Amino acid sequence: MTGRQVAAGYLAESTGDHQGLALVLFTLFVTVTLVITAWAGRRRSSSVEFFAGGRLFTPAENGFAIAGDYMSAASFLGISGLIALFGYDGLLYSVGFFVAWLVVLMLVAELVRNVGRYTLADVLSARMRHRPVRIAAGTASVTVSILYLVAQMVGAGSLVGLLLGGTGAARTWTVIGVGALMVVYVSFGGMRATTWIQIVKSVLLMGGTVALTVMVLVRFHGNIDDLLSAATTGSGKGQSFLAPGLKYGESGTSRLDFISLGLALVLGTAGLPHILSRFYTVPTARSARRSVVWAIGLIGAFYLMTIVLGFGAAAVVGSDDVRASNEAGNTAVPLLAEALGGGSGTTGGAVLFAVVGAVAFATILAVVAGITLASSASVAHDLYASWRRPKTGPKAAPKAVGEGDGADAEGEMEGDEVRVARFAAVGIGAVSIALSLFAQDQNIAFLVGLAFAVAASANLPALLFSLFWRRFTTRGAVWSIYGGLVPALVLVVLSPVVSGRPDALFPGVDFHVFPLENPGLVSIPLGFFAGWLGTVLSKEPADEAAYAETEVRSLTGAGAV
Repeated sequence: MTGRQVAAGYLAESTGDHQGLALVLFTLFVTVTLVITAWAGRRRSSSVEFFAGGRLFTPAENGFAIAGDYMSAASFLGISGLIALFGYDGLLYSVGFFVAWLVVLMLVAELVRNVGRYTLADVLSARMRHRPVRIAAGTASVTVSILYLVAQMVGAGSLVGLLLGGTGAARTWTVIGVGALMVVYVSFGGMRATTWIQIVKSVLLMGGTVALTVMVLVRFHGNIDDLLSAATTGSGKGQSFLAPGLKYGESGTSRLDFISLGLALVLGTAGLPHILSRFYTVPTARSARRSVVWAIGLIGAFYLMTIVLGFGAAAVVGSDDVRASNEAGNTAVPLLAEALGGGSGTTGGAVLFAVVGAVAFATILAVVAGITLASSASVAHDLYASWRRPKTGPKAAPKAVGEGDGADAEGEMEGDEVRVARFAAVGIGAVSIALSLFAQDQNIAFLVGLAFAVAASANLPALLFSLFWRRFTTRGAVWSIYGGLVPALVLVVLSPVVSGRPDALFPGVDFHVFPLENPGLVSIPLGFFAGWLGTVLSKEPADEAAYAETEVRSLTGAGAV
């Protein structure tokens, strides 16, 4: 019997058992999150409340929320699936995602909190002309967010296809439902609701991951050697499963892809809009730094456990059965849960399968809410505000409500931004839904890797130059953003991910000319080079006074909002 027939048997036998329980658990989580949204929506909808939750969260609360934003479906489902399919090579995602937080902690967390207000563009425009920088940064942030959202919705489709035995139509309606819920969370609850949903999700995800990890270790009597030995057998690849090269070692091109992916994962986190926006929900820079420390502890423990789950899925379920269920491996963890609970057709298997599926679904809902809020904030606070405000100098930054003259006008402007953000959430949700329907057969960790590459190419160079390079100019900032964003997107379109392979987005055509799946190796250096070149060729001298003010503010917090 083939692996695909086995997986089909699992699904046919157990769908009826766990379908009802899964629906009950889904409904329970959605109900709780909607109650949280209704509670948060009763508060005054000022911009600081909507975009930053009033800046009232403690470091521990924000740390759990950051971890919730970061531990996405790509982590829980995608990484474990890649390890189950490719062994050692799948570990790159776990290591890369975790190491990236050292960059965030050491270079950007505290400085971003001191300089910015709601978005990445606030940091860049602190010493630049506002309109061109905000338009560029807002465009890049929305693009990165949509790519990330597509990955989460692909995870939702894969999950419902396994949990509920869904057809293509069922997966489509699930993606639409997730998009509708995220619009509700953002539009009515803002950052306060999104943060508490993330906290609840983090607790559920950590609890479910710990339970599964313990069950895997107990099954092998705590002996890691036995686990790895069983994984090599279950993979069908022998000892090569535990050695580098199964996915990225076939050729020189695949090795370059390995380097490109690692570079994108390590550098991309510091450029993700929904992560950067988390630093504005705490009152001080010290709180932002402590939030990151909390997040690192939670995220580090989580990624260690995904390694156990990935090898556990290969050992207990088998790589062929995982691949038969979902070609990209996105269903490895639910299948592992069912096997640990007693197998297909057993009560324990059905219960554990449904619980894990519900946790994964909660993960997806929470993450898409955070990403949607960050992207809608960029549309309202950066793109819309740039159109409304004709001034272009560094001193044209919006004042907080109540700061000196023009407070009433600023209050009206902030109210407009909140309304625009709510409408933007609808549009972003619609675009993400449409794009995700084309990518249902892609591994979600891989899709997130593309989002990280774009973030590292477009956002990170401009952010680092703005914080640390005195000579950096407005032209340099704009060139840096577009010089990373455009090549990254073009290279993705021309890569084998989009065409030229059976598992491409458009398998029937072949117009790929770029050999790498991840563009980071080329697009990230281009982003830094474009920023340098734009600054060198700029006729407008850098504003030394604005840089000095920004430097003092970033290091001391003086004047931070």
